[in-house]
Amino acid sequence: MSAIGVVGLALNLHAYDFVSQEIRATEDLEFETFYTKNILLNEGIRGRDQETTGFAWWAGNARLINLSGKLLGAHVAHAGLIVFWVGAMNLFEVAHFVSEKPMYEKGLILLPHLATLGWGVGPRGEVADTFPYFVSGVLHLISSAVLGFGGIYHAVIGPETLEESFPFFGCTWKDKNKMTTILGIHLILLGLGAFLLVFKALYFGGLYDTWAPGGGDVREITNLTLSPSIIFGYLLKSPFGGEGWIASVDNLEDIVGGHVWLGSICARRVFVWSGEAYLSYSLGALSIFGFTACCFVWFNNTAYPSEFYGPTGPEASQAQAFTFLVRDQRLGANIGSAQGPTGLGKYLMRSPTGEIIFGGETMRFWDLRAPWLEPLRGPNGLDLGKLKKDIQPWQERRSAEYMTHAPLGSLNSVGGVATEINAVNYVSPRSWLSTSHFVLGFFFFVGHLWHVGRARAAAAGFEKGIDRDTQPVLSMTPLN
Repeated sequence: MSAIGVVGLALNLHAYDFVSQEIRATEDLEFETFYTKNILLNEGIRGRDQETTGFAWWAGNARLINLSGKLLGAHVAHAGLIVFWVGAMNLFEVAHFVSEKPMYEKGLILLPHLATLGWGVGPRGEVADTFPYFVSGVLHLISSAVLGFGGIYHAVIGPETLEESFPFFGCTWKDKNKMTTILGIHLILLGLGAFLLVFKALYFGGLYDTWAPGGGDVREITNLTLSPSIIFGYLLKSPFGGEGWIASVDNLEDIVGGHVWLGSICARRVFVWSGEAYLSYSLGALSIFGFTACCFVWFNNTAYPSEFYGPTGPEASQAQAFTFLVRDQRLGANIGSAQGPTGLGKYLMRSPTGEIIFGGETMRFWDLRAPWLEPLRGPNGLDLGKLKKDIQPWQERRSAEYMTHAPLGSLNSVGGVATEINAVNYVSPRSWLSTSHFVLGFFFFVGHLWHVGRARAAAAGFEKGIDRDTQPVLSMTPLN
């Protein structure tokens, strides 16, 4: 139930005045039945009941399609709820922060985003100051209070429609000029948000770069990628195999450059012009966002650094192979020639393209790129000389940590990673975030299909929705 539904119901229980009327439920006199319909006499609850809107209370904001003032209140209240959750959860994570453990082991999902923006972190992703996180939480709570009061005002006290008192803020769904104005304002605000990230990266301290030498650090971006062939080339990549579509981006220059383009692009929709059509467009866009975020958080360790979100699945698998290679090499094993039970290389072998890769079950992830592993590569894959002489302590520590924090959720072994050590008490934030975004993206997609069908049906002039005439509920005894 929407926020406005709760507020409206609570404040208007005393205002219900009805008159009952007998309504014939069927035209067949042999099976003539009646049901009772309550006719509303009190206009104070108009827009919140089925009689005046055509929608029951559980339909949420659909009841407010023609009440622009109340719809504004619902939107503002909804924004307040979202911002309140962010602020409260932010402070909750700050209160439970333990500096001795990595963020992903504590199950944090908000602080990693702040750390990725360069707040409060130093070399190798170590948190140096939690005060910026506290400030973020407090600012969100204060903002939620302002939005909450605004939502309650417009939902309960303010005018039902804005067209008479505030024509600039009023709207008619079929007015294309007004709709594009509203759409333009939204796009401008989203563009400003994208530019805020750009300014943070360029001028206000920079972003955390997991690829910085020595294991990652915060740095300012000095050489943006603005070439359209590079930025839009990601969209033309295959989503399969080693291509990875836009989730294959592996440097901050491309990520920040992409936000410059996002903040600059203009668009105009030219399809069906109705409230339900706009809703379907929005749900479709959110669905794409959800599926894209799912792919990014699961596969990408640049936009979602493993120092904060935990290793990706391939990264954990490669980390285990690397950890055992380091151990056995110290015990005297010849990692270049040792064979496993199948006769293939026990520690190292060749990829399909001839590169030197890790052997064993992790061979399936041979094309992984990770900041802790790349310094050990040469022109032909892993460099045997570097593996024997140049492995640094921080690389050993990081791989050992990643090995036992795979995001795979298995009780035995998947992809060569022994996950049972942490499978009960540890769930990777990558698992949480990717799964939730996939599920939400799917439901948004279903909502998009539902509403776009209704919008197209209404535009075409035939009956929208489900035929109600034969519903069994019409012949049932009313609950009251």
